[in-house]
Amino acid sequence: MDSKSKNNDPFGKAILAYANTKNKDLQIEVLQEDFEPDLIPIHYLFRTKKDMPKLELDALKLCKEKVLDVGAAAACHSKILKDNGKKITLIDVSEGAIEYIKKEKFENAYCQSIFEFQSKDKFDTILLLMNGIGIAGSIDGLKILLEHLKTLLAPGGEILLDSSDIKYLFEEEDGSLLIPISKYYGETKYQVKFKHEISDWFPWLFIDFDTLKMYSEKAGYKVALVSKGEHFEYLAKLSL
Repeated sequence: MDSKSKNNDPFGKAILAYANTKNKDLQIEVLQEDFEPDLIPIHYLFRTKKDMPKLELDALKLCKEKVLDVGAAAACHSKILKDNGKKITLIDVSEGAIEYIKKEKFENAYCQSIFEFQSKDKFDTILLLMNGIGIAGSIDGLKILLEHLKTLLAPGGEILLDSSDIKYLFEEEDGSLLIPISKYYGETKYQVKFKHEISDWFPWLFIDFDTLKMYSEKAGYKVALVSKGEHFEYLAKLSL
């Protein structure tokens, strides 16, 4: 989520609207600079364990005692972890999301960017799901993020993240790839719209596993491919 305030917070407004109405017709429109717009049913952000893909369930099984849920949205992952006895801290840049999360009795919830987040407590698991590593925004942003996350990890801690290789989106009918050379092909920009509320454009990163592994190892992490999804998505674990 990347909204700067409650007055420009379509994700937060959408989360609060669904929480108040349970209207399954509510949708978020996602605008992308290179491809067609997409629609996300808001109730997807509230999904329960039975509705989660295997990659997310695999990640939740691996979570240790103290968890930092980054980009928590409607806290669907943290609710499961809390029920499993984990100690959860949640952050999101959406004020509306954090307002909802606090109503759900999560005490440690902060409206803050991960790049600015500091904590005396260190975390056994940093969780970045729903392509949570996308908050890096770019390869350069990824390098900065990987260094910052080191300061938040406890000894023996790990980062669990999922992403996708979107190279297939650049495939031509003849099987060739028309990939931009001016930037990494997984660097993109989005806008999010809910009713009349629309965010600013914000950068987002999709990263293939080999590229993630290369930059993570340069930053001093051990990298493991935990599992793959049905298409081009994967779950990775990073540890120091």
